[in-house]
Amino acid sequence: MTRNVIFEPYGITIAVEDGENLLRAALDAGVHVNASCGGQGVCGKCRVILEFGELETDPGENIGESDWNAGYRNACRSRVYSDVVVRIPPESLLDRRSILRRHPGIALRPSPIDFKAIKAAGLYSPAFEKRLVELTPPTLMNNLCDMSRLEAGLARRHGLDAVTLDFYLTRALSRALRENNFEVTATLDFSRRRYHFPHVLNVEGGDTTQRHLAFAVDIGTTTVWVQLIDIAAGEVLGHAADYNGQLTYGDDVITRIMYSQKEQGLKRLQEAVVATINRLMHQLLHKHAIPADEISHITMAANTTMTHLFYGIDPGSIRLSPYVPTVCNVPLVRARDLGLDVPPHVFINCVTSVSSYVGGDIVAGVLASGIYKDPRLTLYIDLGTNGEIVIGNEQWLACAACSAGPAFEGGGIKHGMRATVGAIEEVSVNPENYEPMIITIGMTKPKGLCGSGMINLMAALMESSLLEPNGRFRTDLNTPRLRMGEFGREYVVAYAEDNQIGQDITFSEADVDNLIRAKAAMFAGYVTLLESVGIEFGDIDQVILAGGFGNFINIENAVTIGILPDLPRERFQFVGNGSLQGATLMALARELLDQERRVAGMMTNFDLSEVPSYMSHYVAALFLPHTKAEFFPTVTERLRMQKP
Repeated sequence: MTRNVIFEPYGITIAVEDGENLLRAALDAGVHVNASCGGQGVCGKCRVILEFGELETDPGENIGESDWNAGYRNACRSRVYSDVVVRIPPESLLDRRSILRRHPGIALRPSPIDFKAIKAAGLYSPAFEKRLVELTPPTLMNNLCDMSRLEAGLARRHGLDAVTLDFYLTRALSRALRENNFEVTATLDFSRRRYHFPHVLNVEGGDTTQRHLAFAVDIGTTTVWVQLIDIAAGEVLGHAADYNGQLTYGDDVITRIMYSQKEQGLKRLQEAVVATINRLMHQLLHKHAIPADEISHITMAANTTMTHLFYGIDPGSIRLSPYVPTVCNVPLVRARDLGLDVPPHVFINCVTSVSSYVGGDIVAGVLASGIYKDPRLTLYIDLGTNGEIVIGNEQWLACAACSAGPAFEGGGIKHGMRATVGAIEEVSVNPENYEPMIITIGMTKPKGLCGSGMINLMAALMESSLLEPNGRFRTDLNTPRLRMGEFGREYVVAYAEDNQIGQDITFSEADVDNLIRAKAAMFAGYVTLLESVGIEFGDIDQVILAGGFGNFINIENAVTIGILPDLPRERFQFVGNGSLQGATLMALARELLDQERRVAGMMTNFDLSEVPSYMSHYVAALFLPHTKAEFFPTVTERLRMQKP
């Protein structure tokens, strides 16, 4: 059920769902309310006055009895369950002209995988299946060997007249058959990526068909994600993420390739990422009380360099002209042979890479988004340390990569962090007193800024005229939020007493420079790739965004700072972690596991380093939003109108 919230004295109305947090509703409506603790309810600055209706509010310690009786409530601790009218108190009020020119934009949130839709479309057909087999126990008159007995049972019960069997299962076959009087569950690989016939990987005593799980893994340059999938139930049980352990050896792929060429360097890099994955897998198994024996397989997606490093394959040729990787399609490998703490029957299916700098993570994202079978012209953008771009439709696909650096995932930013609880993800800045309004993931005290938070903060600083187009803070403003810091001038987002880390959370000019360079690399990539295939921005029917932004991305703010093209906002979609989604779907749909190589083959790669115009496009984009105003007509006009 939706409820109407009216914010006075502005007369702004927004419809929200039952239970919506009032502070978030204000932000979505473009109404500024002072808030500096991220929604934890400790700073007491987000006070509003309830004039009509009812709010479910935790009183907290910041509102006395007299103020409570007068209608004062903390917006961050209030949830909407009826139509309400709230008044913004004087300390948070903006000049009405400032309110009218605010543009909250479209906040796109990634949609979870729709398992019902997959099943309805007939795509739910996991490549790895468990089949129950009831065998006749041997006798002196029927003394067929155990392996032949299993083969005969699979043929009789499931019509599998021709199967191959993994050698490893023979060591446990005798025990498994006799554990439950020759009632066993066989795990089979139907993908036929390695064998012409279904391949029996494991045999367990009794009926374990309802205990069938898999891991999907996304190895990013900065962050590693692991998802636990219940294949039997057709649902994701949970996910976990952590920084890639290889960060100790370098922030980007080039640095790590160089380190891999040192003595023992490749071994250390391989062990570091394996340790990260093992830690995340153990965390998920422990949380859901699941033994590792119930894992049947792993699907994995990663960029080309991360793939090489995970498998322990020399990546040296990737950074040397003509930039040729050792392998694009990695053969099936037993996970335990690479150091993963899983049973010996578990193999890894890795998504095919296209080139040295367009990897399986992008192929997985293209699979997840479905653009390879969509007639509309689509621009697919993955904003990460190694930013990738795909343009095309069901008939053709072109792709390119550009090194954006780790800024979008919190790397290289003093108070940057990945998108987890405590990360600032939504920001507004009062253009009159320059006080921030922030909301964190989990509505806790802030710890730092995630990717979406940095995008929103930079846009808010631009729109409040604190940040100049050249990326420098103004020096003529009298506000304690702006000060000289260790790395140039900086804006204080959250003071130490209002956050979890015990020091001021700031956003400095050095941080701004890092984010500008990252967005410039991406935007120059769009322009160069589109020029290469003879297409203009106006020809694009839809833009699909992927990347580690967190829970959402505000399209208006991303366009404002120049990360995304200035196109009609309804053309944008956000899939979230496309690489992880693609790896997950491959675990659930045999068709996608079979098609990923074909999709990789559709993608024509353009090496931007060999295109002379790329560097000139990059330099032109080192500005907010861009040196060419014609690329950003709506942003240019809005910022012009907002100048004091």
